Amino acid sequence: MTMRTAWLALALALVLGACGGERGANGAAGAPAAPADAEFQRELRLWREQRLADLTRADGWTSLVGLHWIDPGAHYIGSGRRNGIRLAAGPEHFGMIDLKSGRLRFVPERGVAITLDGEPLRGEAILRADDAPTGPSVLGFDDGKGQAMVIKRGDRYALRVKHADAPTRTGFRGLEYWPASRDWRVEARFVPHPPGKTLPIANIVGTVDEVPNPGALEFQRDGRTYRLEALDEGDDRLFLVFADRTSGHGSYPAGRFLDAPLPGPTGRVVLDFNQAYNPPCAFTPFATCPLPPPENRLDLAVAAGEKTYAHSAP
Repeated sequence: MTMRTAWLALALALVLGACGGERGANGAAGAPAAPADAEFQRELRLWREQRLADLTRADGWTSLVGLHWIDPGAHYIGSGRRNGIRLAAGPEHFGMIDLKSGRLRFVPERGVAITLDGEPLRGEAILRADDAPTGPSVLGFDDGKGQAMVIKRGDRYALRVKHADAPTRTGFRGLEYWPASRDWRVEARFVPHPPGKTLPIANIVGTVDEVPNPGALEFQRDGRTYRLEALDEGDDRLFLVFADRTSGHGSYPAGRFLDAPLPGPTGRVVLDFNQAYNPPCAFTPFATCPLPPPENRLDLAVAAGEKTYAHSAP
């Protein structure tokens, strides 16, 4: 059993144990949707169209073809059998990456066309990881169809590889949703935390990050109050990672994501669970998705938003 599989199994046990295994009256997938006005339907249609476009673009999440952990030292990269880091697609010999004291040096293979952040790469370069303020350096290959970049998880580095011809992209089967319902558009109250508070968030590969946690969102459903801890990932929106009683019973077992606007002067925020969506790990085994914290495992069947992908990654 791989580390990723072990962590996924543990995560599913925690999620399902906390959320329960049966759906209540509000969790019936076949329940008719409440009447929705034209504007609600239009906004949701546009959101779904953008969601699909983002997921399936040439460098979207369905284009991932590899995740290669980098140990300290020098490693040859390429699709050839003798490379220490063997790519699923791309040139037989791509180059060499050297990790030393947190510094990543890349030396391209002579005669291979490679770009760095969109510009031709003529010699060696120091690569940024995805924790850099400006984001990761992007190595392009195969006339732009392929990309490689370094990500950092905990104190480890990995090479993330994408390709437009990834089978998960070319064979993508589409998204499935619960029927749209205005009943799942709920008003929440933002409860601020003291400045600087963080929340430990584990991910699917077993590392834990302290993520800014500006506050929680409280909402009512069927006479009960529910609470979700909100994360701030720096894009002027709140980010929610949650599980519920549909997790593993219609929705992706390891939880879903939901974006929400920042609270206004009244401290009120609209949560539209019709826009709950699957993490990248639902579509590829090469993502490093955050898992729902214990605080965000709802004893509620959220029969709204994206259902589990029929061809989910193992």
